[in-house]
Amino acid sequence: MGDTPLEISWFAPSCWGDTARVGVADPTRAATFAYNRRVVELADRLGFLNVLIPSSFVPGMDPWTLASALAPSTTRTRLLPAVRVGEFDPPMFARAATALQQILGGRLTVNIISSELAGETLGSTERYQRTAEAMALLKAFWSDDHVHHQGQWWNYDLPTTATHTASPPPLYFGGTSEPAREAAAEHADVYLMWIETVASSAALVADMQARAAQHGRTLRFGLRTHVIVRPTEADARAAAAAVISELDPEVGRRLKESSHDHASDGVRRQDALRGSAGEDGFVEEALWTGIGVARSGVGAAITGSADQVEAKIRAYADLGIESFILSGYPLDDEAQRVADLLLPRFTLGAIEI
Repeated sequence: MGDTPLEISWFAPSCWGDTARVGVADPTRAATFAYNRRVVELADRLGFLNVLIPSSFVPGMDPWTLASALAPSTTRTRLLPAVRVGEFDPPMFARAATALQQILGGRLTVNIISSELAGETLGSTERYQRTAEAMALLKAFWSDDHVHHQGQWWNYDLPTTATHTASPPPLYFGGTSEPAREAAAEHADVYLMWIETVASSAALVADMQARAAQHGRTLRFGLRTHVIVRPTEADARAAAAAVISELDPEVGRRLKESSHDHASDGVRRQDALRGSAGEDGFVEEALWTGIGVARSGVGAAITGSADQVEAKIRAYADLGIESFILSGYPLDDEAQRVADLLLPRFTLGAIEI
């Protein structure tokens, strides 16, 4: 599968901002519009095919506002704003997405986040049931002539004059709990996973392929991971050590627990991955978990020489994963390294749904 086009993408500092050393604030890389624009415009110039603009309820900037403001500043890259289901009404969001898709010339993609309303408490099953209904509604408002819907969470009898689009944005969605997998299998376009070992990722891909087939569907697959790439393995390992060299363990614990999803099934899987690593933090060839000491989200990094990182990405691509959303510390400097050392090694192509 060496010639299969891959959607290699980057990451925006819309939540907590950015730093070269985990746990050490860098005021020059705070979650401001100026720094987000710098990173996104850089990713666009360097040839990354998409940029994930992440969301958290408390810190940082609103991803949708950022995507809208940055759209005229980009020419090639797609934008992947994370959108929290607990914060939108499906037809109104469908209309907003149709407008932004037009502004971006078809380069909009959407990362669906299964969130609650502010101050709301829902069980996991209910929350993902609402997310599934939301994804189904978005597709209906983008594609159907009229929406007649009576559901568990919403009821509509509406025309789609303002929402219909010839190019509906693909829905990227992730989650490893049972209700999350079912919602993805039935409604997502791209199932987005956090990095795990190659064998564990293979099992997850196989499970999701089987679930999607039960609904008469096929899924595309994406992988979200940090990356530390250098000319040599020794350089990469030194860079990895430097990233956490100034981290106070107590600060790391607070950073992890401050996130709204720190107790999710996905975070537990990332913690288990780190727990299975050796003393050097590597759980297998080129997969370093040391970054997870201070992150509640994806907690591992593909780490090594350019040859090692390329081989690792190709190992995941051989499982059927086509989209790779990368990030590094700091985002601007590491984007340049990835563009110099990795991007020329791959055939690039955006996922088409």
